[in-house]
Amino acid sequence: MAPYKRGKTWHTDFTVNGQRFRQSLDTSDWREAQSREKERIAQASEGKITPKAQGFCRLGFTTAAKRHLEDRTPQLAPKSVETEEERLKPLQTYFKEMPLLQINADTLRTYISERRKKGVANKTINLEIAVVRGVLRRAKRWHLLADDIKPLPVKHQVGRALRREQKTDLARLASINPSWENARLAMTLALNTTMRSCEVKGLQWRDVDFMEKILTIRHSKTDAGRRVIPLNRVAWDAIVELYHRAEKVNGREPNHFVFPACENGQIDPSKPQKSWRSAWRSLTRTVECPACGRLQRPAETCSNDECTADIRMVRSAFSGLRFHDLRHHAITELAESQASDQTIMAIAGHVSQEMLQHYSHIRLEAKREAVEALSKGNETGGYVTNHVTNRQEKANERGDVPLTQRKDWSGREDLNLRPPGPEPGALPG
Repeated sequence: MAPYKRGKTWHTDFTVNGQRFRQSLDTSDWREAQSREKERIAQASEGKITPKAQGFCRLGFTTAAKRHLEDRTPQLAPKSVETEEERLKPLQTYFKEMPLLQINADTLRTYISERRKKGVANKTINLEIAVVRGVLRRAKRWHLLADDIKPLPVKHQVGRALRREQKTDLARLASINPSWENARLAMTLALNTTMRSCEVKGLQWRDVDFMEKILTIRHSKTDAGRRVIPLNRVAWDAIVELYHRAEKVNGREPNHFVFPACENGQIDPSKPQKSWRSAWRSLTRTVECPACGRLQRPAETCSNDECTADIRMVRSAFSGLRFHDLRHHAITELAESQASDQTIMAIAGHVSQEMLQHYSHIRLEAKREAVEALSKGNETGGYVTNHVTNRQEKANERGDVPLTQRKDWSGREDLNLRPPGPEPGALPG
């Protein structure tokens, strides 16, 4: 079981629990080889190394990452596979076919440093390192560097909820430009159903129950996202408008998408729309000239030739509003409506109380109303004040010790009046 040498590199060959382990110790130093062999034996005894993982860890990173993703594809949603493939691209460019055995903490630190120099966000880097972590875990090597590689700090963005008048203004603005039709209808559904963007895009006519006026979400970000949502009047009107639009392009079959793909002016109901990003950005960035009132894109001067006012400092009230914020707003309104947590979770598809709290932060107006309710008791005399005062007056009439002077054994005021008589444990007389 002693290390043996091949060329200039030491190797080990040992058996633990009937399983044989043969691998390189990646060193030419005899003492270092002995130390590493002891570590490998201990890791094998703890189950951190397996014979199957030994062969996997000899692969180059690109080959190993592709095999790892292929093996996980049956358990992942198509969107998740697409996302992980995107995250792999910079990793494959950097690591190429570097053997997994050579990837260590210093290698990953260098990768992180180079990505930050390119201006890549911390959150993106963390997601890329998560891909590396998955590959190295399969190779039973992540535990060797887990303590040295920590996630970069990320500023968590709390969703944005609109004010009541803003919600009305946004709907009015979206109806002005016909090129914003898809964004307007998708926005209407999101605001009235809590649906995510991917859920709206994946909606098919078979998911719409026209008799019961309900939607069935079959494909979502998580398993908890699969749910049934009743349609209110506004959402139902949007569905009817979408259906009439689908009639014009023969897109009413059960397997046709409610938001069909449109490429080069050709509508294909059998495919979902990929994005309405351009329309959404145009909608949320549109500004109004304070001089003439014309709606237009942000610019230095007004596009009205008869106005030409300076509008470089004018900003849209919806600037920076994400489409996902519409879901946040809908859940916030549900929370303010005093609906139970279970009801909100059933509509929104949440799986935990923490996620519910993340979305349903109460707006300032609702907080102000709650605080104002506290002042009503001061105006008419609250129950607690009157109740305690009356009890103290009656106690004074009987000659009892006032509440403010009565103490319990810990030295605190005793709010539970005892019958007249000596304190427990006190000597009579």
